[in-house]
Amino acid sequence: MQSDQFDYELPSKLIAQEPCAQRDQCRLLVVRRSEATSAHHVFQELPRLLAPGDLLVLNDTRVLQARLVGCRARTGGKWEGLFLRETADGLWELLSQTRGRLIVGETIVVQPGPLSLRLVSKTTEGHWLVQPSATGSPLELLAVHGQMPLPPYIRKGRSLAADRDNYQTVYAQRAGAVAAPTAGLHFTPELLVRLEQHGIGHTFVTLHVGLGTFQPIHVEDVREHTMHQEWGEISSTAAADIANCRRRGGRVVAVGTTTVRLLETVAASGPIRPWSGETDLYIYPPYQFRVVDALITNFHLPRTSLLVLVSAFAGIDLTRQAYKTALECSYRFYSYGDAMLIV
Repeated sequence: MQSDQFDYELPSKLIAQEPCAQRDQCRLLVVRRSEATSAHHVFQELPRLLAPGDLLVLNDTRVLQARLVGCRARTGGKWEGLFLRETADGLWELLSQTRGRLIVGETIVVQPGPLSLRLVSKTTEGHWLVQPSATGSPLELLAVHGQMPLPPYIRKGRSLAADRDNYQTVYAQRAGAVAAPTAGLHFTPELLVRLEQHGIGHTFVTLHVGLGTFQPIHVEDVREHTMHQEWGEISSTAAADIANCRRRGGRVVAVGTTTVRLLETVAASGPIRPWSGETDLYIYPPYQFRVVDALITNFHLPRTSLLVLVSAFAGIDLTRQAYKTALECSYRFYSYGDAMLIV
């Protein structure tokens, strides 16, 4: 299975730089697998596009203000970093970018300060382990010194004040992601109420989205790609909600590929149950989905595991046709772009 099967050309003008003025007014391409058809809608129409008894499964992870900017204390050179995680001994693991070569013991001055980072060592993956000068949890310190970690295709990663809300789902609760579960960005509190009124419930799971989710596939055979681990959790409440949906004959509608990966990780060993841990599940065609019946997702970058997962769910040919339709009709792509419902 060659990676060029999951490639396509995208005009830069179709990469959304801002979200819709109203979240639920984005366009929605509805793809029906049984009929191999697609139709144009608006996300606000979702209550009539789903059925009473269906259950939306939402990822309630909250994006950290994980982007850090500053300078090297020794040279004054510009520096940029991305917080990935805190280690057991209190160090921060970061991606780091600067001109020249960083050395162990060097200090980075973060702006706005006062916060400095002392470079301790490098991981086998080439990430830096650093010691922050201030005390406090990463959540507390990043809230003061960090910025929203927009992907580079949005304004070259430069966030605005509005992105603190825009790049966060309205139901985000549990901090830990370094990227947004973007399929959820289209929901509003009012839309969730309207869905409930139509008999379409929702429940929450957590998967802290990491950079590995968005890494391009560099190998020729997509089956040889390796996923990074991400932490997730399914509560007893969510497990019961999914079981009840199954019993009444409703569909489990996963909101986002991150939700799919978490649900299918647990379903691989039996019915959905309370669970927490790390997952590196990589879904590619052909794949037998055990719990997810429908999927809401954005339009993804070419040659990524996200597009491969969508192709496994909808079929390679139908996915390719859906993307062709979206391109011809000037849908907006990527994180702040339009959405697709696959049923």
